[in-house]
Amino acid sequence: MALIDSASLWLFQTNAYVVAQGRGGAAVVIDAPPDPSGVAHLLARHDLTPVAALVSHGHVDHVGGIDGIAGPTVTAYLHPNDLSMARHPAEQLRALLGPGVGGQFDALGSEVVTSPFTDLVGGERLHLADLEFEVLFTPGHSPGHCCFLLSDEGVLFSGDQLFQGSIGRTDLPGGDYATLMASMRRSILPLPDETRVLPGHGPSTTLSAERRYNPFLQELL
Repeated sequence: MALIDSASLWLFQTNAYVVAQGRGGAAVVIDAPPDPSGVAHLLARHDLTPVAALVSHGHVDHVGGIDGIAGPTVTAYLHPNDLSMARHPAEQLRALLGPGVGGQFDALGSEVVTSPFTDLVGGERLHLADLEFEVLFTPGHSPGHCCFLLSDEGVLFSGDQLFQGSIGRTDLPGGDYATLMASMRRSILPLPDETRVLPGHGPSTTLSAERRYNPFLQELL
């Protein structure tokens, strides 16, 4: 069984995950809130060395800390539809919360994300840290949103596509409710009931529970 651990970080309590075969080895980071020290602490807890970072989408709370993680030995992945917004996290934050809040990025030394990204497409299988992740392209919350399925473990890292009892908001630039629901029908609902869902915010859940209790999924059943 893979080692999976998480921490809820930064202003928006974004869940960052580390995934590995076990202690003391290579790891994949999933999502990069603007708190690289928090991610570093999560890795150090298990003596892990990151080799890749999978970014579910380009919103500030999921990508703003990538420059503190990515590097010559750590490949960052993002869908190109979200690249433009991902490059400017402080600009996103000011648009959400008003002028002056860009100072949240002072500790990072820059308001602009400069790390190179390897493009995600959707449908590909990435072999990282001796684990296989299937990339599910799930636009709607953002134009380039992706979920990551660790099929051998029955685990879905759902980003801001699916939460316990809810779904990702679609009122931000590039969001679209009909597109999100189409993604849900195409990519999420076909997964097995026992799939464990680890979202970008809030507690974990299962697909079975969401089919039963999530009013948004019930619209599709």
